[in-house]
This record gives sequence, C-alpha cells and structure tokens, in this order.
Amino acid sequence: MLMKIILTVPFFMVFLWAYNNSSINAEENTTSITSFYDQRIKLLNNKEISLSQFRGKKLLIVNVASNCGYTNQYKDLQMLYDIHGDKVEILGFPCNDFGSQEPGIASEIENFCRINYGVTFTIAEKIQIKGENIHPVYKWLTDKTANGWNSSKPSWNFCKYLIDEKGNLMKYYRSGVNPMSDELIADIMN
Repeated sequence: MLMKIILTVPFFMVFLWAYNNSSINAEENTTSITSFYDQRIKLLNNKEISLSQFRGKKLLIVNVASNCGYTNQYKDLQMLYDIHGDKVEILGFPCNDFGSQEPGIASEIENFCRINYGVTFTIAEKIQIKGENIHPVYKWLTDKTANGWNSSKPSWNFCKYLIDEKGNLMKYYRSGVNPMSDELIADIMN
C-alpha cells in the first residue's frame, strides 16, 4: 500500500504542475457574442472607467492576491508592463475567493502593490470571481455564450485572460504561466 502511495504522489505532482502551467487558446474565427468593451469597472480608488478605453491594445486580465504563492508574479506583471506597455495593458482584479489570500481593503491592497512591487498598471476594486456574486467581467470571460468560446474559470489566484485589440478573448492561462513567459509574450506580440 505504501509503495502505491509513493508511486502515485510524483505522478500527481507532475500532473498538477502541468495543469497550472498550461493555457487554452481561442478557436480560429471565433467572435464575441456580446462586447467586452460595453462593460465598466471601478478601480481601487473608487473611480469608474469604461473598458472601451483599452480598445486598440491587447489587455491581460489577472485575478491577483497579496498572500499567495504566486504573488511574486506582481513583479513580472510590472516588468511586462514596463517592457511591452505599448502593446498590452494589464488589469489586475484583487479577489479573496481562493484561500482567503486577499483579505485587505482597497488602501491596503494599493499600498501593498505600490510599495512591494512598484505597480503602475491598472488595479480594479476587490471583486468576487466565482459564485453567485461573480463580477460581470469574469462572467463575460467564463461564459462562452458571451465571449464566443471559453468557459474556463480561474482555478486559483493569478490566472490570466488575454483580450485582443478588438475586444475578443484570445487565450486563458492558468496561474503557473508566468507573465514574462515566452508563450505569453509571443501571444502579445502577434
């Protein structure tokens, strides 16, 4: 029995690593059923903006958290923004839905991001991305009748969705896909 457990654990760990380091592509010639740009969001400072302001650039949407094993990706998200900000905007959505890893209020989240990672990209208000109170942006991102193809929901903090310049969902990346990965940068540059 012990031998079976020992042999099973490494396989499970490899499976879990592969799962968290993968992505899902849009199928060819898919279009959104409803417009991504019709939505409005609130930022940490309570200011409301329209997502239409991001039209013409790719947009990387990330559910972020301050107390997660992936929190260090803030550094790589900022690096991505510093290097490729002419091609991609980044929009972080703090959420406490996975392991209660974002317990802070708006001012705490803003200070944490600025002080620890020098974040200058857009951070939205703290939201829910699963359950009955799912934020409309995440409802759109995970409803294939709205976005045209995807129903994959975030499996943990720091999952990423890439929107193209016309507001179409291009790709979904799981938490383990680093913002500075060759795959993600190639998708932004294409």
